[in-house]
Amino acid sequence: MSGSPTRRRFQRIPFDAKTELHQGQGSWPATLLDLSLKGLLVERPMSWDADLAQPLEATVHLDPHTQVRLHVELRHEEDNRLGFSWTTTDLESLSHLHRLMQLNLADETEMQRELRELIDI
Repeated sequence: MSGSPTRRRFQRIPFDAKTELHQGQGSWPATLLDLSLKGLLVERPMSWDADLAQPLEATVHLDPHTQVRLHVELRHEEDNRLGFSWTTTDLESLSHLHRLMQLNLADETEMQRELRELIDI
């Protein structure tokens, strides 16, 4: 790894919402630290014992009736934080996530660039 800084493809926004990680019959409440158009960062749940070879799902509750459901993969773990990228989601969750990012990114040009990046993945 070189000493030069790398540019994130997707901007993170700090966000506080009830969040759970799920795998099979297991479920772990997690403290959401931030979201991006392609992932999320949470504090490592105290009882975290997921099998990383098995599928994981994250649910972010935007309000009592609105949820973003993401099938996720663990990308990094450091300092009691877990960084996930999502692999698949449903259209409704993607729409909610897009709207959330749109409201929190002041630069419309940046939002369009991120959408192009997401489509090209």
